[in-house]
Amino acid sequence: MQSMDNKKNRVQLNNLKSPVVKEILHNKKDFMDILLIGDEEERMILKYLESAKLYALYDLGILKSICAVIKKDDKTIEIKNLATYPKFQNTGCASFLMNFIFEKYKDFEYIILGTGENEKTLNFYKKLGFIEFTRIENFFTENYSHPIFENGIQLKDMIYLKKKL
Repeated sequence: MQSMDNKKNRVQLNNLKSPVVKEILHNKKDFMDILLIGDEEERMILKYLESAKLYALYDLGILKSICAVIKKDDKTIEIKNLATYPKFQNTGCASFLMNFIFEKYKDFEYIILGTGENEKTLNFYKKLGFIEFTRIENFFTENYSHPIFENGIQLKDMIYLKKKL
């Protein structure tokens, strides 16, 4: 168990009382319900789940957010999934968890992630210092069994963002 307490994160803790991040080592499929918030298709999650490091944010013993991380190479890690239960969204949970990841993997050079064309999500990552570096056209339409909509807009392209750690 690890918790973070530094100046950078205190500002984002206004809605968190006692945040603790735990690495999930076993029974990762038990977290499928929250992982499906970040990626709507179980088949896609199962491609990376067992090899990923899984970090869960608990506050007062309640699971609020989760993050799946894989090592791409010696310089780069990738966020494969970042999800927060809807009733805890916009309360600083995802920001806290991302700052935990930045600190945990500070010896790497880059962190990358792929996301859809959702302005709210893109703005969240940009506030954390991510920039767009490539995109995969029609990723969501070609790799998912059903159309995926966020904020009333169908996701088509996967936008890849990166941040120097």
